[in-house]
Amino acid sequence: MSHRYEIKLAAQMAEASYAGRRNASLAAAWRDDLDDHDVQAIFLKGDILLIPGSNSVMDYLKYNLRVLNIGGKRYRLADDDTEQGASGTVWHQGFLRHAKVIFDWLERENYRPKYIIGHSLGAAATQILVRTYGVPGIGFAAPRPRRSPGAIKHSHLCLCVNRDDDGVCNLPGSFHHMGHVHRARAASSVLGPDHSMKHYRRVIDEQQTARVMDTHWPK
Repeated sequence: MSHRYEIKLAAQMAEASYAGRRNASLAAAWRDDLDDHDVQAIFLKGDILLIPGSNSVMDYLKYNLRVLNIGGKRYRLADDDTEQGASGTVWHQGFLRHAKVIFDWLERENYRPKYIIGHSLGAAATQILVRTYGVPGIGFAAPRPRRSPGAIKHSHLCLCVNRDDDGVCNLPGSFHHMGHVHRARAASSVLGPDHSMKHYRRVIDEQQTARVMDTHWPK
């Protein structure tokens, strides 16, 4: 049976992942972490994998949409930059290479996640690694990593929670999300960047209070 997780708690953990060990709740659950080639990930007790990404639109535009520099190589977030993963799925090259750095670390350390949570660039990696490991995952502010639409193996385990006023979630334009996408409409738009987790936590509270969003994933 799949591991089931509270969406609101997952959002809190995604926000806390940017503080790392400075966040008391994460420090208590800490098992290991990765910080290599501009890729960060946290492995918690209970086999929860956390993948932070970019916490603002400006960071995303500066680092992710222009060039992903991973392992000394530059990967542009353009619609023609694709690469086939081990499963045969065609992914955006930059997102795939980011996810592969995390995958290689997990394999070296013999870690197998039971649940994956990511934000922004980390949400792109979450989608790819859900496909790889066949475990549930939630990506907040998730961009589009897949070249083709439609269901694939394990896609039913993946949830993307995207604000409908967050433009990053529509990029790259000719790509597609994996799994179920919940498009959350906030009661009011944010003045300025709406991509950070604090804005996602607010809209999750609103959506669950209105009972238009489930409390747990998988359902």
